[in-house]
Amino acid sequence: MSVELNHTIVHATDRDATAAFLTSVLGLPDAPAYGPFRVVALSNGVSLDVMTARGPVTPQHYAFLVSDAEFDAIHARIVERGLTFWADPMRREAGRINHNDGGRGLYWPAPDDHNLEIITVPYGGAGA
Repeated sequence: MSVELNHTIVHATDRDATAAFLTSVLGLPDAPAYGPFRVVALSNGVSLDVMTARGPVTPQHYAFLVSDAEFDAIHARIVERGLTFWADPMRREAGRINHNDGGRGLYWPAPDDHNLEIITVPYGGAGA
């Protein structure tokens, strides 16, 4: 049996602004509309389907595994936009990059305070 994540819904106050934020910072193609969603397609076949929420948005955490070159490019876009970033999910180490598991990682806020993360090595290390 093969089970793979296909998509998840990201609730947002403004689906268009959130999808545009995600695609621009992550360096992804524009997110096309599909019914009530903006579909942010990731390279592994999974999508973040951004939908305008009918009520308050509960912030969620989304982590992205990226190459070293992609990390550098995303980090540069975060800095260019003047976004605050942290080395830790509790947001205590502002302006720092972590080196957990032999790679690099950082966290930054998306619209509606979703906590985004990029890492260059999966949790547990390169062999995980």
